[in-house]
Amino acid sequence: MSSTNQYVDRAGLRVARTLAEFTENRALEGTGIAADHFWNSLAGILARLAGRNRQLLERRNDLQAQIDAWHLARKGKALDPGQYLAFLRQTGYLAPEPPPFRVTTTQVDEEIASLAGPQLVVPSMNARFALNAANARWGSLYDAIYGTDALPGKAAPGGYDPLRGAAVIARAKGFLNESFPLVGGLWSQVTRLAVQDGTLVPALRDPDCFAGFTGPAQSPDAVLLRHHGLHVELRVDRSSVVGRDDPAGISDVVLESALTTIIDLEDSIAAVDAQDKVVAYGNWLGLMRGDLTARFDKGGHSLTRTMEPDREWTAPDGRTFSLPGRSLLFLRNVGHLMTNPAVLMSDGREAPEGILDAVFTGLIGLHDLKGLGRFRNSRKGSIYVVKPKMHGPDEAAFTNDLFDAVEDAFSLSRHTLKVGVMDEERRTSANLAACIHAVKERIVFINTGFLDRTGDEIHTSMRAGPMVRKAAMKDSLWFGTYEARNVAVGIACGLSGHAQIGKGMWAAPDRMADMLKQKIGQPLAGANTAWVPNPTAATLHALHYHEVDVFARRAEIARQPMPSLENLLTPPIALDRHWSSEEIANELDNNAQGILGYVVRWVDQGIGCSKVPDIHDVGLMEDRATLRISSQHMANW
Repeated sequence: MSSTNQYVDRAGLRVARTLAEFTENRALEGTGIAADHFWNSLAGILARLAGRNRQLLERRNDLQAQIDAWHLARKGKALDPGQYLAFLRQTGYLAPEPPPFRVTTTQVDEEIASLAGPQLVVPSMNARFALNAANARWGSLYDAIYGTDALPGKAAPGGYDPLRGAAVIARAKGFLNESFPLVGGLWSQVTRLAVQDGTLVPALRDPDCFAGFTGPAQSPDAVLLRHHGLHVELRVDRSSVVGRDDPAGISDVVLESALTTIIDLEDSIAAVDAQDKVVAYGNWLGLMRGDLTARFDKGGHSLTRTMEPDREWTAPDGRTFSLPGRSLLFLRNVGHLMTNPAVLMSDGREAPEGILDAVFTGLIGLHDLKGLGRFRNSRKGSIYVVKPKMHGPDEAAFTNDLFDAVEDAFSLSRHTLKVGVMDEERRTSANLAACIHAVKERIVFINTGFLDRTGDEIHTSMRAGPMVRKAAMKDSLWFGTYEARNVAVGIACGLSGHAQIGKGMWAAPDRMADMLKQKIGQPLAGANTAWVPNPTAATLHALHYHEVDVFARRAEIARQPMPSLENLLTPPIALDRHWSSEEIANELDNNAQGILGYVVRWVDQGIGCSKVPDIHDVGLMEDRATLRISSQHMANW
């Protein structure tokens, strides 16, 4: 029998031995929380809340059965929007709108509350990937352009390609001209960087954009600039391959990139038992303590990756200051649906995994709050949790009560645990203001997510008729309304200054040129963060937040009318179904390709997120969210 299936008794619970040992020997160390207190607290929380968790899931099923019956009774008839909305209100699917309110979340770090920049999502079970993401706060713009299709062509093989390098440098200095214009001339004409009387030479058109430097003032090793709250570092090294040919000796342009990162316990991992949960929780503990490491081979050499330290600077007035060397970290818990055999309750049932995640997130977060590690994640004293796949305000209120219980168990101040509400279920989209109201004192994040949200759109309206082809979903009335309404509701509820309003993932990591063209639409829509698949994409996407003043855009959006709830709730039914047999086969084959490519890696290798080629040989990031949309679409057809 494996240790995963060996259970020990703890406070009336059956706890997998491997989880008990992790908790008692590692997670509790230094927190001041006794083992008996922890297990009694967990048992008490499960006793109070597990039954309510099941009731909420039963309510989902009941509402879905009513919606299915309503559509079947009207089969063959055109959807009447007025009747449909009246029906949804009568069933309780649509909750009453709360009166106007503003969220009151406090103790929120500036990366979330007042800055705009990229966000990474990374599987918690891969230490190397987690460290890469945590360290992606700063990224080389030169490397990001040189090694991708952000510029046409490719570098010649055999070491540094000076022609490719010259094109990269020209593109980067074009960015400097746009974001940090000089009083006279262009950045390509600069021959020297220096600091004189607290002022940068060459002179910036906006002197306030000069933020600091390192090294001697007359010949600094690096110069720090700031624009739209984001920092840009100009590294100077005339002895380097790049810097020796640069008139000013600039060897790299380094962008502040992934301001925040979501370490994921959910869709991007394959966690099915206690052993998996211990790996995931253990990596989160290492990140909170700052001692997580990963050893790997590269180029025939064994390397060890660790967390980056903070960066020290001299301000223009001569004082010293530091900037975070790492991304601010969230932990995405699982939703209310999952259970896990890591803990069996007194009735023999598996514990709701979302409750386990909340309790362990709070416990491990104590290491950061108490300063037990090398670094601090939250400088404001908060623990950041993203909660996915909630259906409506009752489930958001349940999360609020669960977080209250965790705070009480560990003697934390109320609302220390902050929550990000993922707007990826139709009942949450339709009741977004009410969902935000349910967590208005701890909310720090809302977002849109095309994949899960489309999966639930199809699932909810499965009986309404065949849906449009998957590629046409983004042209549907509901989708444009969903993207716009999410931001509009967030602004109306006062999230600016308290929380992120985010947008979804760029799923094609090999197509950076397309990303640079398209993803600027997300900050233009008022989102102060959006998901990217890797650190290189984060650096490139950071360019968009220099191009767009997100908070100025929000002021413009706030003056526009609220997008229609009726449009949001219009199912994407295919009115023109004259598809050829070849088109039908292509659609089904493409869905099957994504599902099978993902499932093989999930089952055979335990990989929860991987790049899978679609039927057109385009590599797309696949996880359970993409599996969901593909499977729902096939089922509908």
